[in-house]
Amino acid sequence: MPKLKTNKGARKRLKVTAKGKVKRGKEGARHILTKKSRKRKRSLRKGSIVDKAFEKKIRALLPR
Repeated sequence: MPKLKTNKGARKRLKVTAKGKVKRGKEGARHILTKKSRKRKRSLRKGSIVDKAFEKKIRALLPR
């Protein structure tokens, strides 16, 4: 059986935590930041956990 290939885009954007959850960065923090409030920009810095519905698909992209 051939080796499984990791999806490089997913590898750069997602991380699997020690407990097995998938962590992602939040969208909307790259540009057009002047109209966003300070509170909103601060919350965009923090990561968040991927929804359970998408976890199975993501694990297929990140075989390990």
